[in-house]
Amino acid sequence: MSSIYILFSVIPSLCYCYFFSAKIPKGITRLISLLPIIYFFTILPLYLPSAFLIAVTTLFITWLTNFKLLLFAFDQGPLVVINAPNTKKLSLAVFISMAALPLRTKQHSITPNTDRKIPLNIAAEIVICALILEIIFFHRREIHPKLLLVCYCVMIFLVINILVACCSSVVEIFLGLDVEPPSNEPYFSTSLQDFWGRRWNLTVTNTLRLSVYNPARLVLLGVLGKKWAQHVASLATFVVSGLMHELIFYYVNVESPSWEMTGFFVLHGLCIIVETEVKRALKDTLRLHGLVSCPLTIGFVLATAFGLFFPPLIRNGADERVLQEVGFCFDFLKDKMLPFVGHLI
Repeated sequence: MSSIYILFSVIPSLCYCYFFSAKIPKGITRLISLLPIIYFFTILPLYLPSAFLIAVTTLFITWLTNFKLLLFAFDQGPLVVINAPNTKKLSLAVFISMAALPLRTKQHSITPNTDRKIPLNIAAEIVICALILEIIFFHRREIHPKLLLVCYCVMIFLVINILVACCSSVVEIFLGLDVEPPSNEPYFSTSLQDFWGRRWNLTVTNTLRLSVYNPARLVLLGVLGKKWAQHVASLATFVVSGLMHELIFYYVNVESPSWEMTGFFVLHGLCIIVETEVKRALKDTLRLHGLVSCPLTIGFVLATAFGLFFPPLIRNGADERVLQEVGFCFDFLKDKMLPFVGHLI
């Protein structure tokens, strides 16, 4: 029950931002007014008892909401306008929803939503996720360690999709917002640029693009030139992503970071720079068929995740704690909420 009170404290905090901070001129003064809320959202996960709740709250509130508030301080990002270039002010309900939930409206979507090749709905994703959980729980000792990590990758993808889909359904029904899906079939990625920029966890991608990549590129443009400003800004974006993932697992594990996750994201940032330069050198004349480039891309992501991303999670059994809690959540969704949500979808 205390966890519910703690999480609901986000609403009055965002009301303060809407009614007070929004009245202050944009810039440093507004940022100063937002600092107590940003600090509160940063320490919020420390007061939660559940590893799964800690991970989700750190991602949604400590990371995404704080970054949106930083943008809001300078009249940037999704909390300022809903229909660009019209500067109509957001309603309080829309402001809170856009700030606290990992949503992308189509007005703020940078990556276009293409037709999906495997159009899974939320009901199918819940069933698949439940099946994988059953396999992990009852056959863990019989599964090859690498195959178990593949299951973890699928679980992360499905859990994020399901959480965002549930939030999106509620917001679309009650507020009428046109919300984009959280990802665009990352298993069909044909390059690392395609995977990170246009397919995987696009809510985080767009937030990082607005809050890290764009400002860094603009600052570096006059110093390094266009090409290297883009490369350094891209690498800075991956570094920030790595540090935020370290924060998530620091809160979950309550251990000093090993920096392996940061290494994972820095490695991918460097590889994207190399990939970009190779494409530029070849002038896009040599393209691998999707049947070749897709397995290579996904294989590289999985191999590097096995070596760098998952070890900090598995090392002290945090993965088992999170999976058990996810299992309880999915039992509830499957038994109580699935018929209702399926009807809405």
